This record gives sequence, structure tokens and C-alpha cells, in this order.
Amino acid sequence: MSGAMERGLLVTSLALYAAAALGYGMLWLRGARALRHVPVAIMCAAVGLNAVAVASRWIEAGRPPFKTLQESLVLLAACIALVHLVVEAGHRMRVIGLPAALASAASILYALVQMDREVARMPAALQSGWFIPHVVVYFFGYASLVAAAGAAAVYLVHPDPIAHGREHVLGSASVDLSAWMSGAVRFGFVLLTVGLAIGAVWAKDAWGDYWSWDPKETWALVTWLVYAAHIHLEKVAGWRGRRLAIVVIAGMAAVLFTFLGMSLLPTTEGSLHSYQ
Repeated sequence: MSGAMERGLLVTSLALYAAAALGYGMLWLRGARALRHVPVAIMCAAVGLNAVAVASRWIEAGRPPFKTLQESLVLLAACIALVHLVVEAGHRMRVIGLPAALASAASILYALVQMDREVARMPAALQSGWFIPHVVVYFFGYASLVAAAGAAAVYLVHPDPIAHGREHVLGSASVDLSAWMSGAVRFGFVLLTVGLAIGAVWAKDAWGDYWSWDPKETWALVTWLVYAAHIHLEKVAGWRGRRLAIVVIAGMAAVLFTFLGMSLLPTTEGSLHSYQ
């Protein structure tokens, strides 16, 4: 696949994610009720093109396309959108459609800024059967936590249960966003835990140690601890509502730094966890 074709796929995906965001935003207007099926259709089309971009890069590179920053951003966009579509299919809850579509669009936009000049080779240490499950589990965990952060953002603006009259947005008479947010955090936390465990086993197999305190590993642990604190504060300390939503937003800040901020740390130079 040529660079122009790849860029065309990503630009079209970006346009569709932006259109889906507009559609979900319009659903908050009572007059847009008749359009409730439009944004999900656009989101499905965006995910389809997004998946084609991932598959095409996989074929071209001859390896899983998760090594470079551009590749990871394209994968993340698809994971975020897929998680939302599963939520919408299962609960008909479109209330987090707007933040989900915006997050996928932002990820694709950044991928376009970070377009690879050439296909990077896979280092020998990453040529392992653990690579795909480690990355995929982690990215679906990130996507679940993006959904939780979207719910937290909506909750901070509208803390009361969203009431009757918004069935075209919710799929039901009302929804407690705080409770839904905590459920998404628990699911994402399980995936982060599994991802950490897979990474530790992989490290033991490749380098002889389960943990090396690499900066990316350290920040992955920090992120895990933030969400562990969320669960502890909810279940043990009895926190509810706004305070938990703020913890979720803080957790998302940790996720973003773990994913994108490692280049700011001089100690990451030469790390296999840094993106090319």
C-alpha cells in the first residue's frame, strides 16, 4: 500500500469519526431524535476503514502493526470505537458516543501528524508470541478507560441521572453515569492487570526478569495503581460521584502520559518500550 493510499484511508476515517461525533452531539438536541441511528452507522463505517488501515499496514509490514507511534494510534482509535459500539449494541446507550468519536478522531489526527517515513523493522526481542496479546489486551483496556473518562466528563457536567425524555440518547428512561463509569473502570482495570501479567511473563522469557523498572513499566504500574485506588476508594472508603469522576480523569491523564509522554523522559532513550 502506498503512503498516499494509507493517508487517504486515515483521512477518510478521520472525517467519518468527526461526522459521527457531530451526529452524537446532535442527539442531545430533542429535535434530532429521528437521527438516532445515523451516528452509529457512521461510526461503523469509520471502524471499517480504520480496520482496513490496520490490516493493510500488517500485510505491508509483514508483522503486527503495533511498533511505531502512528501504528499504535491507528489501533487505539479502532479499539475505542469498537468498545463504544459494543456498549451501544448491548445497552443502546449513546450518551458516551460523542467523547468516544472525538477520542478516535483525535487519535487518527495525531497518527496523521506522526506518519511514518518508512515501515520500521521489528526488533528481535519483540518477535514473540506474547507481543500481540500484550498489546491488544492493553489497548482494549485503554479503550475501556477512555469510555469511563468520557462518562466521567459527562457526569461532571450533568451529575444527576439523565432523565426521561432522552431515550434516543440512553436507550432507557434514565442512567446513573457514576455507576456506569465505575463498571467501565473495573473492566478496564482487569484488562490492565492481564496486560501487565502478560508483559511480565514475556519479560521473563525474553530477558530473564519479570520486571526491570523500565520507565514505561514504571508508569504502567502508576496507571494501574491509580485505577486500583479508584476501586479501593469506591468499595472501602465509600466514595461516590464527583470525587470518583475526578479520580477517573486523573487516571486518564496517567494513561496518556504512559502512552504518549515517555519521549519527554531522558531515561527512555534506547528502551524497547519507546515508539519509533
